[in-house]
Amino acid sequence: MTMYIYLLRLGLAFLFGSMIGAERQYRLKNAGLRTNTLVSLGSAAFILLSICLTGETGDPSRIASQIVTGVGFLGGGLILKDGMSVRGLNTAATIWCSAAVGAMSGLGLYWQAFALVLFVILTNCLLRPLGDLLSRHSVFERKNVHLTYTLTIRCKEQIENRLRVMMLNAVTVDPHLQLRSLRSSDDDKPGFCFIEAEIYAWGKHDIMIEKLAAQLTIEYGVTDVTWEVLQTHSE
Repeated sequence: MTMYIYLLRLGLAFLFGSMIGAERQYRLKNAGLRTNTLVSLGSAAFILLSICLTGETGDPSRIASQIVTGVGFLGGGLILKDGMSVRGLNTAATIWCSAAVGAMSGLGLYWQAFALVLFVILTNCLLRPLGDLLSRHSVFERKNVHLTYTLTIRCKEQIENRLRVMMLNAVTVDPHLQLRSLRSSDDDKPGFCFIEAEIYAWGKHDIMIEKLAAQLTIEYGVTDVTWEVLQTHSE
């Protein structure tokens, strides 16, 4: 392989990776311009290394399969669990596509790599509004789907009654929520206790539960607040 071909393929991997990364950087994602560019460059470099070492008799597909595995570990580090939601899946998938763009550039599949870049950018830009629309009309928003939430609070014993009143008031404001149970239990540490509330909801109320948890967290004497969806009921 001549130096011209090497630089051409590596340069295209740089260009294509930066095109994907620019869109991610614009949306302030964890993996932005530099990350996507480096992933594309690295994938192309490994493919080019395989070609340089083995020439026409080699099998770059073996290197490509290892790139897929390696980038999978990199993408896994971008996925974070935040409460009951998971963040970073789209960013990890974009990183995976950047690796494919780099591998194609390294193999000399220029137009195929450029087409993939366009599809990745279109997916991240155009399908976002559609995804938001579908989420707003998901099955969990329908009235025939009911959820049971559990809210657990660790606090000082002297504020237990006040927190009970706060939760009761928050639930009674919304006619689609019903407080099923409100229990207290002792903590191993003297002077502290646990309060566990079970809330029955008609439809999805994750935002409301998260706001209630945030409000309880800043109360004096509260050391920990957690919530989860205990079960789902469909009619």
